[in-house]
Amino acid sequence: MPTKNPYDIIIAPLISEKGVASMEDNKYCFKVASYANKNEVKNAVETIFKVEVLNVNTMNFKGKPKRQGAFIGKRSDWKKAVVTLREGHKIEVFEGA
Repeated sequence: MPTKNPYDIIIAPLISEKGVASMEDNKYCFKVASYANKNEVKNAVETIFKVEVLNVNTMNFKGKPKRQGAFIGKRSDWKKAVVTLREGHKIEVFEGA
């Protein structure tokens, strides 16, 4: 069983054009551990960033098949979480670059 450390659940923030536009609605995107459920993601975000989470939506992505010459491989499967924060809360990591 994997550890339930918040820093193991939240892998990385996802910065994309669509993700940056959704920050105006207090929604932030993260790449999370594939075994993490919505409650674990909520607790991890609240612990790490000291904010209050309203809602969590998760999506699973299958890795695409890739090939290089004669060798065929596959990208890793991964999970994305869109976290909605309560009004007045924000995550500073995303705000400035």
